[in-house]
Amino acid sequence: MLFSKKTLVAITVGLFMVAGIAATNPPEAPKYKNLKILPKKISKEDLDKVMDHFKTALGVKCSFCHAPSKDSTQKWPDFASDDKPEKNIARSMMKMTAKINKKFFSENKNEQGVTVPAIECMTCHRGSPHPDEHK
Repeated sequence: MLFSKKTLVAITVGLFMVAGIAATNPPEAPKYKNLKILPKKISKEDLDKVMDHFKTALGVKCSFCHAPSKDSTQKWPDFASDDKPEKNIARSMMKMTAKINKKFFSENKNEQGVTVPAIECMTCHRGSPHPDEHK
């Protein structure tokens, strides 16, 4: 016999411990491509919240800013692509509102002391992709 029972048990237990540790490590955060304004290490949940806010504020779907995938088997847009000008317009708008909030509303804080933006997409868009379309 190459291994004693004790050695075999020790190796087996060791393998189970390594497998258990590997299984409990948190998954790596998604690596999104082409984020220029939002943080590179944004969580999926936070990115989804931001995008849901845009959809609600502008009354649009993802395809309003995101180009269709060049792969016809994909049902989702190509989120990394900059092919649609609306995506860069959104980036400019994000910079603009951040600048306005910092300059004029930097003391607008919640109970935890976190600055709350006073100006956001909904301020002007109010559910319309083009603010001048309001009646």
